[in-house]
Parts: sequence; structure tokens; C-alpha cells
Amino acid sequence: MYQLLNLINNLENVLGKTVGVESISLRISNNPKFDFQINNLVKLQNHKHIKDIESSFSEIIDNEALIKSFEITDTYFINLEIDIEKFSNSFDKIKKYIKVRHPKTVLIDYGGPNIGKPLHVGHLRSLNIGKSLYRIYSLAGHSVISDIHMGDWGMPIAQIITYIEEKQIDIENINIDDLEKIYPEASKLYLKDDEFKDLAQANNKRLNENNSKILKKWKKLKNISIKSIKETLDALNHRFDLWMGESDVNHLIPEMIQKLESEGKISLDDGAYISNLVSEPKILITKSDGSYLYLTTDLATVLNRLKQNKIDKTLYIVDKRQNLHFEQLIKSLNYFDFGDEEYHHIAFGTINDSNGNPYKTREGDAKKLINLFKETSLQIKKINSDLDDGTNKLLANTVLTFSDLKTNRMTDYKFDLNKFTNTSGKTGIYVQYAFVRAKKLLNGSSINTSKINLNIADLDESDLSLIRGMIKFEYYFNLALENNEPHHLADYLYELSNLFNSMYQNQNILENKKETVKFNKLKISEFFISYSALLMECLGIEPVEKM
Repeated sequence: MYQLLNLINNLENVLGKTVGVESISLRISNNPKFDFQINNLVKLQNHKHIKDIESSFSEIIDNEALIKSFEITDTYFINLEIDIEKFSNSFDKIKKYIKVRHPKTVLIDYGGPNIGKPLHVGHLRSLNIGKSLYRIYSLAGHSVISDIHMGDWGMPIAQIITYIEEKQIDIENINIDDLEKIYPEASKLYLKDDEFKDLAQANNKRLNENNSKILKKWKKLKNISIKSIKETLDALNHRFDLWMGESDVNHLIPEMIQKLESEGKISLDDGAYISNLVSEPKILITKSDGSYLYLTTDLATVLNRLKQNKIDKTLYIVDKRQNLHFEQLIKSLNYFDFGDEEYHHIAFGTINDSNGNPYKTREGDAKKLINLFKETSLQIKKINSDLDDGTNKLLANTVLTFSDLKTNRMTDYKFDLNKFTNTSGKTGIYVQYAFVRAKKLLNGSSINTSKINLNIADLDESDLSLIRGMIKFEYYFNLALENNEPHHLADYLYELSNLFNSMYQNQNILENKKETVKFNKLKISEFFISYSALLMECLGIEPVEKM
């Protein structure tokens, strides 16, 4: 809670002087009478100075204006009740309070499409988590850069080009549908046909040597793929700052290898370069035939990024099956002394079908992301055929985003379109409906809520529950930011939507005869709209105006 930052700092000073440096963290209180809890003293309850610490804490908390009441239990749990009146006066300053004290430049590497392949359902989580973290870090005050990091070089490209040459396909008239068929066929042929394999390897060598004829074909294939990828991303409302790929760093690798070898960081082993870092398994830098690995390219990508921008922290949004790769990458970056920047693998689970298997088409292929979007859009149209195309698109993206982000990113989940488009469950449709309902309430009142102040004496239980819910915003925002876990904010948005609907359904607000009660509920609804919109922004969801 950044509004309580002064309180936290003062408490930390007491602990620092008494028991050494100790950080204070707020949690949601288990006691319904209170809002937050501090657990740091629990493990110190047998400390010889615990009574002095308790006395100092009590004095500091008692002098904090935002705290209405507090208790320190026998086991030294500290429960805090926020003064609603004082807190509500600063609801509109929430964007100021969530700014970090020391902003950084953060690069988020996500998306990761390959040339020749469509974006499929396996890309959905990377895109959603990446965009949400981009928004969260930006709102926290960091300077954020997104990079789609394409697989646009190397053997897969050589295989496609070789297949086109061998089958005498006219590359000038090729389209994305053709490429999507060629990619798997070329890959299969490479594994079972030695002659094709030799030809592909020769083309890969020519590609790395910047052979003009091969480069021309590569550029043609890349342009076709990027056009298709951008069309899908546009439908799903995703944008990237950088469109860099393996091809952008390939020229840096020979010099990087030479430098690492001269520094004694890598050495040759049966023709392959391996890291001299003691690890199990050994970290392979290049193959024995001299070809590069993903690790080779990722190392060069880091060098290139550091050359282009001052980057303090890099997040790789890639599924958990790549854990070993990123463990080796981060170990290598440290061992090779590439700098003291931060690198984190933000892993996630898979999207599965109703049987718990990776989500695919009936033919066994990974379902195209654009087809999943169209299916979702069609399902929404069945539910409400009166929606215009723009609203339908926003709701389709809401479903694909919210249903994905509400799950802890490390957990696999089953994609159930009927369940995720339900209007009454924990769904994107439900939170959008609560938002639209609140807007409709305010618009129907013809009252200027900006001039209303809450009358605390006339707040009922449903009012208090929603206000106390909104008080938790900074806590959940900070939790999502510190752990790179958007699901905290998705869960929280659903919680607030539930609390608003409870308040709304409790009575007919606009027909309430008592003006202070009606004004209270309209003002609280205004707060809810602001918080709900901000949470949607954090998740990468655009609010709709009607449903």
C-alpha cells in the first residue's frame, strides 16, 4: 500500500534498529473487521525486545491518520482498519500511488512467432501475460519495451526454401496458406530424407553467408508471414514496439564466439563449443557442425539489446517447458559477464481441451489463434445477436484474455468456450456487464457525481463492503507487479464486480427516497467504474459501453 508507505517505512526503521534490517509487508486481514494485517512480528514474539517493539509499533500506528483502529494480538499479528472517509478522499489519486520509487527500463520478450507458421492457441498465454505485464509495469512508472522476438532464421527457414525449390513451387505466387502446409511437410522430409537434409543444410549455410538468391527468397517468406501475424494480432488487439528476430543478431555471433573463446569462457569439444561453466547438463553454445542454437541466438540478442537501449530488466514470457533453456541462458549471461542487468523467465502452463490434452484441432494440429477468436466471436453473437461488430470484437477479446489471465500462470487450464462466455460465472462477460451496469446507472441519474462527498453515517453494509474492496487495489497491484502474476488482478476485478452487483441489487438506487443514501451509492458506483476500468487496463482488456 503506497498510501501507507510512510507508516511502513517508520515500522521498518524500528525493526532495523532493534533486530536488523527487516522489511514490512501488508497482507489482507483474516479478520473481517479489519482491512490489512502485518505478520512480521509473529516470528519475533520470543525476542527479548518484543515488548519495546510492540510499544514503538503501537505509537507509530496510532499516529497514522489513515488508520482508524488497530489491534496487536497475543501472537503479535497486527490488524489494521483503514479510515474510509480519509481514504475515499484520495480514490481519484490511485494512479499516483501505484508509481514505484525507482523506475527502470524493462524489456518484455513475448509472442515468439515463427516464420512460415500461423499464430496458434499456444501463443495465447504468452501474448496475454506479456501485454498485461507491459500495462502493469507501465502504470507502475517503468519505461517498458515489448519485443515479439521472431524465429525468422536458421534451419527451419532453410527447410522451407529447400522444399519450395525441390517441389518447384512458384515462390512469387505463394501465400500464407501455402506456407502453413509447407512448413510441417518440409520438417518431416528433413527427418526422413538424407538427400533433402543435405540440401537444406547447404541452404542454411548459404543463408548464414548472406547469399543474395537465398536472402531474396527469405525476405519474400518473411514478408508474407509478418503480414499474416500482424492481421491476427490486430484482431486480438496486440501491438509490439519492436519486431526483432534471430536474423537481426546473426551477424554478431561469430565475434561473440571468438571473444568468449579468447576469455576462456567456452571451448571446443568434438567440434562443438561448450561453456566452461561447471553445470549439469553441460551448456552447449554451438553444435558440432558449427550451426547455432536458440541459446546462441538469445545470447547475441541480449548483446544487441544492450547496445540499442539501456535495459535494466528483461522478462521472457515463454512456457514452462522451456525452463532448462532459460536456466542455462541466465547462468550463461552471468558467467559470461554480459552485465549486471536482471533476467527472469516468466513461465506459464498450457491451454488444454476438455480432456486435459493440449488444445488442438480435430486433425491434431494446433488450433489457429484467429480461428479461436472467430469461434469466440460467433459464440457471443449467439448469446446476443444485437451487438454491433465493434462491441462483439471487444467482448471476444475480453473472453480470450480474462479466461486466460484469471488462472495462475504456472497452472495448466482447460479452455471451455461455453463456460467462459457465461454471463453469471467468473468470466470476462460478467465483469464487463458489471461495468456497463454501473455506467448505465450513472448516466440514468443525471446527477453530477464529481461534486458528491460520501456521507459516512448513511453507508450500509453493501456500500462498506465495496469501498473496503476498493481499498485493496494497491495491495493486489503490488502483488501482481512483484510476482509477475496478472491473475491477482483478474481475481480482484471479479471480486469488485461481485461486490458492486450486490450493492446494485440490494435496492433500487435511483428511486431511493433518502437523498444521502442515493448519492452515496452513485458516488461509490463512480469509484467502481474508475477502479474497474483501471483493472481492465492492467489486464489488457478494453471496457465496452453497452451489452
